[in-house]
Amino acid sequence: MNSDSNNVLKAWIAAVLWLIVIAIESSALLSAHNTSRILYPILHFLFGVDRLRFETWHFYIRKGGHVVGYAILSTLLFRAWRATLPAMSGAKWIPRWATIAVLGTAFVASLDEWHQSYIPSRTGRWQDVVLDTCAGIAAQILIFLWWKNSREEEREDFSSSVRDQD
Repeated sequence: MNSDSNNVLKAWIAAVLWLIVIAIESSALLSAHNTSRILYPILHFLFGVDRLRFETWHFYIRKGGHVVGYAILSTLLFRAWRATLPAMSGAKWIPRWATIAVLGTAFVASLDEWHQSYIPSRTGRWQDVVLDTCAGIAAQILIFLWWKNSREEEREDFSSSVRDQD
């Protein structure tokens, strides 16, 4: 197996493993009721959070989990598509990879919420699909800014090395 196909395989394995994590999180095992049984005692012990304040914290912790989880998915999908569909120019970021990653993130988020609508202890919410998709878009913006910044630093390094040689 050559290096390119090895990189493609590694990129897709990471994405598939993260999809498995999302599928597990989508189960009844990690419903709001079950996570509150774990988180409430911890937050109550550490910070003295009462039951009423805990409900607000619990909501934001769970939504934060959506943002982090789907931003990671979008990043892993970007990486997998970049390995699968390399750019002719050797670019590190192109809109096609970002678009496919965001569409994949939205698709998985939709399937996740649809799946949860069939589990009695879960709810399928379109608002969560929007939140998850926005997290995927934010991840792509951060990736773009990262690569743009690194390219500018490379240009500055090149310019300063050329000036040093003169």
